[in-house]
Amino acid sequence: MEEKKTITKLEKVGNIIASKILIEPWITEASTAMGEMNKYVFKVSQKSSKRQIKDSIEKVYGVKVISVNTISIPRKARHQGKTTGWKSGFRKAIITLKAGDSIDLFGNK
Repeated sequence: MEEKKTITKLEKVGNIIASKILIEPWITEASTAMGEMNKYVFKVSQKSSKRQIKDSIEKVYGVKVISVNTISIPRKARHQGKTTGWKSGFRKAIITLKAGDSIDLFGNK
């Protein structure tokens, strides 16, 4: 009996698994509007390079990436009564795709 091959997001990019580079799509009103310009926003690992992000997007979603712009959001202090803590910082990547390519983030077809 032949085994069915399932598609997983555990594609290797160099020696790193793509799911460790791409954390999640960043879905906000502004990022959804950028989809019309063929740009998509993802929350990515702090230590990933633009090249690793590009390779991960291309392998996982099967599209051609034109450019990758990254933004590092710093951590912020938060206060709850007498307790002081920190909201962790993160990194976003804005991905520009080749004309005609698109990523289906919501599962619509």
